[in-house]
Amino acid sequence: MSTPTERPTVLFVCVHNAGRSQMGAAFLTHLGAGRVEVRSAGSAPAQTVNPAVVEAMREVGVDISAEVPKVLTVEAVRSSDVVITMGCGDACPYFPGKRYLDWKLEDPAGQGVDAVRPIRDEIENRVRDLLADLGVEAAE
Repeated sequence: MSTPTERPTVLFVCVHNAGRSQMGAAFLTHLGAGRVEVRSAGSAPAQTVNPAVVEAMREVGVDISAEVPKVLTVEAVRSSDVVITMGCGDACPYFPGKRYLDWKLEDPAGQGVDAVRPIRDEIENRVRDLLADLGVEAAE
């Protein structure tokens, strides 16, 4: 686990790393303002980030248009303090001593921006709660 002088490391994982985990990582990067190391990955990454997710994030001032889905590695899990799964099932490796959170959220795959907005807003709320739990004040 991290000590008070180190930045906590958080890994967001979902199957395709094209929607939920990208939004979680983007909000934590934005609101954590450099005080949290942020990663995201997928157990079966897509080719691109969901365009409706990119648009929904743009609406709240967070640009993820340059992001690309990344493959989940054992090392990424091992080197993270907190691992947040978002529908990756049993594909995420488990290491004792890590903090695991499972955020059950609707999958935005194949949905339009109208359906993505409530998912986005729920993820932002959970990220704000996570920051408070980590003792990191959210930037605005």
